[in-house]
Amino acid sequence: MWTRTYLLLLAFRLYSSLSPSYIHPDENFQGPEVVAGKLFSFPHHLTWEFTSEYPVRSISPLWIVYGIPMTVLQWVWTETGKEQVAPEVIYYTLRVLMFLLSFVLEDWAIHELVPSPRQRKLAVVLVASSYVTWTYQSHTFSNSVETLVVAWSLVVIQRILDNKYRSSMVSTAILGALLTFGFFNRITFPVFVFVPLLYLVPHFLNRPFSLVALTSSIIAVSLLAITIDTAFYSSTRLSLSHLIYKPTITPLNSLYYNTSAANLSLHGLHPRYQHLLASLPLLLGPSLPLLFNSPRFNSLALLSAISGTAFLSIIPHQEPRFLLPIIPLVLSSVQLPRTKTLTRTFLVTWIIFNALLGTLMGIYHQGGVIPAQIWLGQRNESLGISEVLWWRTYSPPVWLLGGNNITTTDLMGMPFEDMMKRVDAGVGGCGEQGQALGLVAPASSTELDTWTLGKGGLRAGREGSLRFEEIWKYRRHLNLDDLDIGQEGIGGTLQRVVGRRGLVVWSVRRTCDDGAGVGA
Repeated sequence: MWTRTYLLLLAFRLYSSLSPSYIHPDENFQGPEVVAGKLFSFPHHLTWEFTSEYPVRSISPLWIVYGIPMTVLQWVWTETGKEQVAPEVIYYTLRVLMFLLSFVLEDWAIHELVPSPRQRKLAVVLVASSYVTWTYQSHTFSNSVETLVVAWSLVVIQRILDNKYRSSMVSTAILGALLTFGFFNRITFPVFVFVPLLYLVPHFLNRPFSLVALTSSIIAVSLLAITIDTAFYSSTRLSLSHLIYKPTITPLNSLYYNTSAANLSLHGLHPRYQHLLASLPLLLGPSLPLLFNSPRFNSLALLSAISGTAFLSIIPHQEPRFLLPIIPLVLSSVQLPRTKTLTRTFLVTWIIFNALLGTLMGIYHQGGVIPAQIWLGQRNESLGISEVLWWRTYSPPVWLLGGNNITTTDLMGMPFEDMMKRVDAGVGGCGEQGQALGLVAPASSTELDTWTLGKGGLRAGREGSLRFEEIWKYRRHLNLDDLDIGQEGIGGTLQRVVGRRGLVVWSVRRTCDDGAGVGA
């Protein structure tokens, strides 16, 4: 029964990893967008983290996690006689890679961290049945990578503690490499391992050579990461003097940036209880009360989860994904309720909770953005479109266009009137000979109905009206940033956002029939 359940959940994880949902722009712009753009010379967009005077994102973890697989994929691709690997192949390869890393490393770490075979089976199933595992862990988030590094840092710490009669110099050297990689990947990483590391203090006092191995490993890996980052961000060829006097130390830059309340306010400030009252219930759902059901408070996993949450709650900018590393740690530390009735109730609510959020976040959330961009890249020449405007969607990954020269313009949540003016300004002359403009927008944007469901026109300083032609549609797309419960009510909002779900690509051309425009 346990094996069948686990294999079924494994299938859910794989299916979710191959579903093109889009949880947050950072899963693209802080990883694949950067590496794919550099390795394959694809068009790409670098965000402020990589373009500021003091860059805050290290390129070193990105090359390891994404650069090496992309390089191997390109080599395999060329061996088959093809010149350039397609962007969609890279995209789905990375998704499968994240699935495999989660399946192998996360589940393996749980086996190492949970000593009881009975508790281990429960922990593995709880983690495998969590929608966080299906969705976040199969996406290319730095938080997903952080989750794996935290888990394996705890595994190595536990191995060192259990091995009381040896110096464990190899293990401490590996621990130093993991700690350094984790810190360069995300500066929040130390808050999850600080308290567990305190348990190693007696070990280092009794075996000082282990401390030497740890320190040497940290220094060596840090120097390598700094060298790679300095070479990447330098506008000139890397030299020894540049590395000594002007090194790029991205974790320090990030710490400096994130200790400024003014900087954090640009990304949103939250109350200190945001994680406790919002993030944890959203991520853990019905399993959260199980923490009060005789949990293993002395385990490194739970100590890491509690201390990490406490430290991150001090920071005024809080997002649920910042707590991703604690999910497997908490779920591997809880026990089921003691009565059959309560256990049955928990299992039913747990299944419903994860099925709903797994479907939403793993399939429908901004689910049309990736397929739309891939479709546009594949059909650029036949469409005759040189610029595509994206409205009310997450920022589309530019690198998915491949070698096509489409200009991608992100209008974000621009007001409808301003958006229409931008459309009018971007459309060419009259008729089929004029340049068409692409517009990508959710089907739930009812303001466009005037133009897309019947005859519509616009006169905005130019002669002629606009004709919208639907050329592509993807139904599995929900735009949760377009909720307007205050004006429409809950029922009206759900009817529009869910009932009219989907993402549409329109080709917009100008027609010059007399009297076609509104207000002409």
